[in-house]
Amino acid sequence: MLNGIWLSFFIAAFVGALWQWLVGGDGEVFARLVQSLFDMAKVSVDIILVLLGAMTLWLGFLSIAEKAGMIRLLGRVLDPLFCRLMPEVPRGHPAMGLISMNFAANILGLDNAATPIGIKAMHSLQSLNPSKESASNAQILFLVLNTSSLTLLPVTIFMYRAQQGASDPTLVFLPILLATSASSFVGLLAVALVQRLKLWHPTVLAYFAAAALGLGLLITTLAGLSAEALAAASTLVGNLTLFSIVILFLGVGALRGVKVYDAFIEGAKEGVSFTLTLLPYLIAMLVAVGVLRASGVLDAGLAGVRWLVEGVGWDTRFVDALPTAFIKPLSGGGARAMMIETMNNFGVDSFPGLLAATLQGSTETTFYVLAVYFGAVGITRIRHGLGCALIADAAGILTAIGVCYWFFG
Repeated sequence: MLNGIWLSFFIAAFVGALWQWLVGGDGEVFARLVQSLFDMAKVSVDIILVLLGAMTLWLGFLSIAEKAGMIRLLGRVLDPLFCRLMPEVPRGHPAMGLISMNFAANILGLDNAATPIGIKAMHSLQSLNPSKESASNAQILFLVLNTSSLTLLPVTIFMYRAQQGASDPTLVFLPILLATSASSFVGLLAVALVQRLKLWHPTVLAYFAAAALGLGLLITTLAGLSAEALAAASTLVGNLTLFSIVILFLGVGALRGVKVYDAFIEGAKEGVSFTLTLLPYLIAMLVAVGVLRASGVLDAGLAGVRWLVEGVGWDTRFVDALPTAFIKPLSGGGARAMMIETMNNFGVDSFPGLLAATLQGSTETTFYVLAVYFGAVGITRIRHGLGCALIADAAGILTAIGVCYWFFG
């Protein structure tokens, strides 16, 4: 499937470029296509250089935690849940602890830690995969939940709104929270239907009820805070948690007789080798995304949506924010640029501006996550992984539109 998707990006870009040239009279379109190839290749290398440092650092600390037995211990906390969502993963397997840490880092918005831990978790799941080139059910579920945007405190969105002069930068907090929750739930439901997982099991329902209760308490606690207080609390909690984990790994490792420096170096070396293997997969996916954007195909899709919406007589205000939604699964940086452009054109507190911020915070860069996570372990057959991830993206987009009309309509 991945081969067909990748090829279709280039074919669609070529057809779109031909249309722009022959019908639209744009003689520069092919120059933009070629330039996008080199630009996205450079972006891929820049991403790898940033990821190299993060991977080396966190796999070093994870090596200490593994030798101290902490990863296995953490995995036991979620064993009752994941043994039903991922039945092929044995109880107490190290992958469970890594998955738990990855989800926690995502929820706190700690992207620099979440990606290395997630790649390590994918490697751990790959050790159980009987077909090394085809994604296992557990790997697909893990990928889809990561692409559904688990972050509960999108501080960067608040920062961009503040920079644009928003009267209340955190005004989109609840809409983002509702939209990303819907995206994660629908992603889980889509995978469960395909894999025939029993979500109605009492143990699974108990975990869901606890998560819903915690989410409700979080909303109640944070909804009344000012923008400055919320940003300060989020930064403090995130950084305190992150450094506390480092100290915990080092302290427990030392108490259990682990040579922490040697263990760190061993894991750091693994991080270097992991990261370098990602570069071909990342370049392949990002250059395909780049030519698709440069060809005007995405702009044509947006024009088609506007035409359909106007044809049925619906409110078209949400269409002005859709560039962010269209580009986010393909490029985080591109979607961020579209969000800021929408804020500049229509106003940071306009309906399109608020919706663009909500879309940016409630969806994820699906194709980037797919390329990095599956590319890290050499998976080429993604099975139903992309389909379920895109369903989750669609749920997040539709929920974002609905809740923005509800809150700001």
